[in-house]
Amino acid sequence: MAEIRDQKHPHALVIPCPFQGHINPAIHLSLKLASKGFIITFVNTQFIHSQITKAQLTSSSKPNNDHSIFSKACESGLDIRYITIFDGFPLDFDRNMNSLPFLEGLINEFSGHVDELVGKLVKDNYVDPITCLVADTFFVWPSIIAKKYEIVNVSFFTEPALVFALYYHLDLLEENGHFGSEENRKDTVDYIPGVKSIEASDLPSLFQNSVVHQLIYKAFQDVRQADIIIANTVQELELETITSIQEKHNFYAIGPIVSANFTELTISSSLWFEFDCTQWLDTKPCGSVLYVSFGSVALVNKEDILELAHGLMLSEVNFIWILRFNGLGQDEKNILPLGYEEAVKNRGLIVPWCNQSRVISHSAIGGFLSHCGWNSVVESIWCGVPLICFPLVTDQLANRKLVVYHWKVGINFRDGELITREEVCDKIKYLMNKETSSSLRKNVVQVKEIFHDALATNGSSNVNFNKFVEELKMKSSLA
Repeated sequence: MAEIRDQKHPHALVIPCPFQGHINPAIHLSLKLASKGFIITFVNTQFIHSQITKAQLTSSSKPNNDHSIFSKACESGLDIRYITIFDGFPLDFDRNMNSLPFLEGLINEFSGHVDELVGKLVKDNYVDPITCLVADTFFVWPSIIAKKYEIVNVSFFTEPALVFALYYHLDLLEENGHFGSEENRKDTVDYIPGVKSIEASDLPSLFQNSVVHQLIYKAFQDVRQADIIIANTVQELELETITSIQEKHNFYAIGPIVSANFTELTISSSLWFEFDCTQWLDTKPCGSVLYVSFGSVALVNKEDILELAHGLMLSEVNFIWILRFNGLGQDEKNILPLGYEEAVKNRGLIVPWCNQSRVISHSAIGGFLSHCGWNSVVESIWCGVPLICFPLVTDQLANRKLVVYHWKVGINFRDGELITREEVCDKIKYLMNKETSSSLRKNVVQVKEIFHDALATNGSSNVNFNKFVEELKMKSSLA
């Protein structure tokens, strides 16, 4: 048995939801907490770890024998431990194409595996016992686990405060008929605390009695029990909404959480092999390339893909298109028109995946046609790149409201169910023409400055992060 000694550092167990868009912010949060003297135990599922390992093996002729994605961080002196956990499904189970059964497993079965893990860690860590749980807000079990093992419960929300407020008040949306009925109301929603008004078309897309609805409803019941809530947003940009949430909870806006802010270390966390687009981008003029990506989860139908392809061709702009075959909702890989890649090869690069932050920060990038996932929005603004908004599911519609109508750093694209190649062409030309998009470019520079200023020494997010750390230490009896 190890000798018990006085603990000098708080020890946080960090568990992200097993999706790329949730893992990345959790990694950078872990790095920042570790730089504040925390011991971190970071938990990935075995499946996610296997995907990351495969991607590293594919991309490197010298594979890393250290199984921790934090090996370089640890070499720099940070105390980050890395472990994996079973998610209830075999490794060869297709979680993307069977998303609803997978989400049902996360709701009903995953907590048992987490409970077993935390119990083991609490029992085994005599020297540095776990003092707090930092879990993704979309889990339905953190309050139960934290209470059972008497550790501080921190809920990490990886999206903006607007989305948090809407999910938090699902009951109001149901009571007023904007959600949960066969024919939801389509008029403006003006009764959500902290939200002046929002059109029904901008509400997160959920379906009555769906697994997604069940997950979000349970998660936002559980988050009410959290000791502290932290969010990947900026106080100045969502002040009214954040102030309303803070009337009920210890809520800290600590964003933007992007890799460039917190560390110079390279963390390989991609679930797929990343094609290097730098050499191709280096051949293109400044601001001349449109980056097109719909993220790591959302499915795009075949008809939209074909119209996008023709629209990109008609626009005659340079583009990089991230076209995931597992994101098409079908098996066929030859979805593009016959001879398409050859026809656009001089100005178009089509790859399955890339390092988005590396691409979007390149000087050749002048616009982003995006699904409006929050990480993509944050990274685009951080790099001063305006957006064309093509939201598909869940929070992406509400994120569009912030991008297009609040901050005016992007244009709306997807109003109807169907898109046309002519519409695609027109929107792309508008965005990529620096004269027609001059106001957007001016606005995105201003919001970018707010992002950067928030992380300065006296910036709101840096101050909030330090307050969060002190409260976390105090609640852990380690102040």
